[in-house]
Amino acid sequence: MKVKIALLQEKERGSTEANWSRSLEHMEKAADQGAQIICLQELFAGPYPCQEETPDNFTEAVAIPGPETERLQEFAQRRECVVVASMFEKRAAGIFHNTAAVIDADGRYLGKYRKMHIPDDPYFYEKYYFTPGDLGYRTWETRYGKIGVLICWDQWFPEAARLTALSGAQILFYPTAIGWLKAEKDQVGESQWTAWNTIQRSHAVANGCYVASVNRVGTESAIQFWGRSFVADPYGCEVASAGDQEEEILFHECDLGLIDQIRQDWPFFRDRRIDSYAPLQKRFLDND
Repeated sequence: MKVKIALLQEKERGSTEANWSRSLEHMEKAADQGAQIICLQELFAGPYPCQEETPDNFTEAVAIPGPETERLQEFAQRRECVVVASMFEKRAAGIFHNTAAVIDADGRYLGKYRKMHIPDDPYFYEKYYFTPGDLGYRTWETRYGKIGVLICWDQWFPEAARLTALSGAQILFYPTAIGWLKAEKDQVGESQWTAWNTIQRSHAVANGCYVASVNRVGTESAIQFWGRSFVADPYGCEVASAGDQEEEILFHECDLGLIDQIRQDWPFFRDRRIDSYAPLQKRFLDND
């Protein structure tokens, strides 16, 4: 079975409604070109809010499910597309998450993934805003295949990719907001991008699945988001990639039949020594 995916690499447009209008327009274009699964970037409906600790930013949070997911459900049902959309979720008073909603091609809301790993770095002050996810690592059976969703900082953790793949994911989607700090770009910018790209391609190899990473683009305050959204196949080859300056709809046709072949030829799941991995539950292994 082959499935055509589309990643929407976009710039912030200055208002929530402008961002929604732009994304819905791109979703329509993606569907017109045969996309069956569409994934939007991290927190697509607004600017990346975590460059400073500002209480007013909490007003941008929404209920999931809620009116915003209903807009996506209408599109998904009408165009028969699966949709993955990361949004700023208000769960309860004082409890907020960075959450991806998953909607099937018949418009059904399938559920959500709450970002598990929350960073706290200069201009990425996410711990101020987001409670760590508590739903675990999840896979959804959609009309077009089994998909898993992880979000941005989750990209750096092989345990997250492995657990999602073990639950059945054929494609791992990573909605993302990552970029260069202006003061660092000249010195380490390309090395940072290389590390980001390499770690995700390694997840594709180690788990015998496709990895699809969709990043923001454009400059917001101190961060130049580097775009370069890409798709890696189960060999870890970058089979589709976007540029680093402009908005782009990135397409790729994923051959899900390749996953069975790869996992049989490279049986990493079979040969895991699960009896030896208990120390992974410790924070650090002291040699004392």
